[in-house]
Amino acid sequence: MACAGDVPTMETLAAVMLLHAAVPDLKIRTVNVVDLLALQGPKVHPHGLDDARFDSIFTQDRPVTFAYHGYPYLIHRLTYRRTNHGNIHVRGFVEEGATTTPFDMTVLNELDRYHLAPEAIARVPDLAEKVPDVVADLYAKLDEHRAFVRERGEDMPEIQNWRWARSS
Repeated sequence: MACAGDVPTMETLAAVMLLHAAVPDLKIRTVNVVDLLALQGPKVHPHGLDDARFDSIFTQDRPVTFAYHGYPYLIHRLTYRRTNHGNIHVRGFVEEGATTTPFDMTVLNELDRYHLAPEAIARVPDLAEKVPDVVADLYAKLDEHRAFVRERGEDMPEIQNWRWARSS
């Protein structure tokens, strides 16, 4: 999984925690991109990573769910010449939102932990068929979230109080 931006990073880490808890054997690499221009090659931008370094981070053949706080096309544009570009699936701002809670804004843009985790599961070959209950539980949390926000006008306590906990 990859991310760029404060909220996408937090939601990616929360998704990773959910995945580790639900599918402990799943190997997950998390990449936080601080300099978007590094996604390009060095011939395009001085900060750009060469192909070998980019491939060592993002792999040549593994799925990458990339959470980004802007428009998804930018990440695609910055990575389109990379070996693994076809496996990079970006979740980002899709101009959905209203007057609502901070977490609900991420849900409306499908940039939250309960969308990112199933997206990652769907991209790993044969995994979704092995863990359908996990995916169903994650989507059930979205239903729970929507009902909670409608009733109380605030995010669920587990969202408001979330903290990263290193898995064992």
